Amino acid sequence: MKTTETTAPVPAESGMPITKTGAPAKAPAKEKKEGTVLNVFSHGVLVIWAFMVAMPLLWAVMTSFKDDASIFSSPWSLPDKLHFSNWSRAWTQANMSDYFLNTILVVGGSLIGTLVLGSMAAYVLARFDFPGNRFIYFLFIGGMSFPIMLALVPLFYVVNNMGLLNTIHGLILVYIAYSLPFTVFFLTAFFRTLPTSVAEAAFVDGASHSRTFFQIMLPMAKPGLISVGIFNFLGQWNQYMLPTVLNTDPDKRVLTQGLVQLAVSQGYKGDWSGLFAGLVMAMLPVLAAYIIFQRQVVAGLTAGALK
Repeated sequence: MKTTETTAPVPAESGMPITKTGAPAKAPAKEKKEGTVLNVFSHGVLVIWAFMVAMPLLWAVMTSFKDDASIFSSPWSLPDKLHFSNWSRAWTQANMSDYFLNTILVVGGSLIGTLVLGSMAAYVLARFDFPGNRFIYFLFIGGMSFPIMLALVPLFYVVNNMGLLNTIHGLILVYIAYSLPFTVFFLTAFFRTLPTSVAEAAFVDGASHSRTFFQIMLPMAKPGLISVGIFNFLGQWNQYMLPTVLNTDPDKRVLTQGLVQLAVSQGYKGDWSGLFAGLVMAMLPVLAAYIIFQRQVVAGLTAGALK
């Protein structure tokens, strides 16, 4: 008498259906379709966002090479020819060259001072335990949340009493104080992710604290320095409120003050092409800085994610 042997069913793993032969079935195509739809939707949103951001910039650049008649008659068309006289007129007659020089002096000096002082303070707060360490750290954190509007009036009197009103170096010191809280906050977290064994080996070899910081730890923190430097550069380059209150000398105006003056003067003159040329001049350094250092910015922001 023959007996039929039956095989035990193979249990399905994690709810996956099995076929009659016992082999697990393929994943349903519905999940793949939903993933494709989600990717298409997210990419579509990113494309729309990029278009909304890039189009005004491209339109401003295109308009800066038109004449005044073409700006109003055909605002969305390409220029019939490149009017480079708009740029030369904005650079010379509108004093954009002086505004650029003042801005480079102020932003360059304040950026160097912010990175040097901020990195030193962040290194001490991240590596050394001493009474008041957390208190000082939270003071910097509180400085990030303090509205600058509340400090304008007392800041004006302090700078005036120190004899630094309407001076380049006075504005540099104010920019440094304004940017230090975020710089210390950013670099303190970054220094904590760096390995301590390297600094300990330097101390064993007889290196001092200052030499260990400047020759070993600071080069290791280069991605973080570049990232926070870009953020400070953008904030200081586009700063308008502080120089308006603390720098009333027409000969020492920075670029943001010059753009406002250019908009007022060129608006009355009807020289809209020169106004757009000056606007693009102020915009190009910021775009160039981000395009050149965009990899370093991303590397600095993600460096602390993994040790």
